Amino acid sequence: MTKPPIGRKLGQKVKKGKLKASSRRWIERHINDPYVQRAKLEGYRARAAFKLLEIDEKHHILAGARRIIDLGAAPGSWSQIAAKVTDSTDADPRVAAIDFLEMDPLPGVRILQMDFLEPDAPEKLIEAVGGTPNLVISDMAAPTTGHRQTDHIRTMHLCEVAAHFAIEVLAEGGHFLAKTFQGGTERELLNLLKQNFKQVIHVKPGASRTESVEMFLLAKGFKGRKARDEAAATEEDA
Repeated sequence: MTKPPIGRKLGQKVKKGKLKASSRRWIERHINDPYVQRAKLEGYRARAAFKLLEIDEKHHILAGARRIIDLGAAPGSWSQIAAKVTDSTDADPRVAAIDFLEMDPLPGVRILQMDFLEPDAPEKLIEAVGGTPNLVISDMAAPTTGHRQTDHIRTMHLCEVAAHFAIEVLAEGGHFLAKTFQGGTERELLNLLKQNFKQVIHVKPGASRTESVEMFLLAKGFKGRKARDEAAATEEDA
């Protein structure tokens, strides 16, 4: 999964010109990134595809998924994988994707261009996916400010909202995967997921750049809303 592709020679340099040094370094890193090259060779819209594939290779979250909701989906590489594993088609769509950024159409994917935080977004996603999802995946991250703690808090808020959404819509036994940032996942969120899922772990796939602070929070084996309601009733009685 992590082997570099056979393609463009690595180690290319960008000629000095009007570009700032920081911009030149970013472009050089991008064009020499083996995951970027592999994404082009294999027809994925972004290198992020391999983050999902590597997580699945170890944790098997795609196997058996019949309907998938993709949050923060642009440009669409996770949705590409979701459509393939669910055999989703335009006639029988089994994947719903949402992002406030515009996305080019994808076969078998219902795309909503809107903010996931809008009140009617959850209902529209459920309607778009055509049934109860087995998997909710989220690569959402708030626009960065450059202030690490602020960025962490803002992205964690998106993660929390996504988690509550997953708990409300997932089929029993389903899974939830969401981007987070290093710096500590809030205890309340972890407790919420542990109450509702059989296993909760943090993962950092090889395709996630070493210098990146991103990680992924994976909750496997949704216990079902009946179990959740019974646990809540027990707490109230106590």
